[in-house]
Amino acid sequence: MRFASHMDTALVEARAAADRGEVPVGAVVVDPQGRMVAQAGNRTRELNDPTAHAEILAIRAACAAAGSERLPGHALYVTLEPCAMCATAISAARIARLYYGASDPKSGGVAHGARVFSHPQCHHVPEIYDGIAAQEAEALLKRFFRDRRGDADRPDL
Repeated sequence: MRFASHMDTALVEARAAADRGEVPVGAVVVDPQGRMVAQAGNRTRELNDPTAHAEILAIRAACAAAGSERLPGHALYVTLEPCAMCATAISAARIARLYYGASDPKSGGVAHGARVFSHPQCHHVPEIYDGIAAQEAEALLKRFFRDRRGDADRPDL
């Protein structure tokens, strides 16, 4: 099977999240055959739910579609480095591959902060590919924060 990135769809979800006033993060889950099975953008404000991150919503939908709490062989594309909560969910779901765009030095849980996958108690570690469409994802986040809060020079993005 030929590799095909699904980051463009994740970016569409991120833009839609921004249009809803949410932090622009989008995620897509792809099955082992390369078919998109779920996609989501952040909805924490809309749902009044601090766990409604794009990754969590996409994983929930993919698990529901699969009829299982685990997604072996699946890949997750997300526009921003997952936080510790999302990284833990990725591990629990047994996602095989994680592709993410922009790094998140402030709140990341993969390469920064908690580094969930390098913790000895982590039960499953996906293959990790970072920097996928990172410039576009980072620009979207910076534009969002500039427009919403006036802090375009936020040092952590």
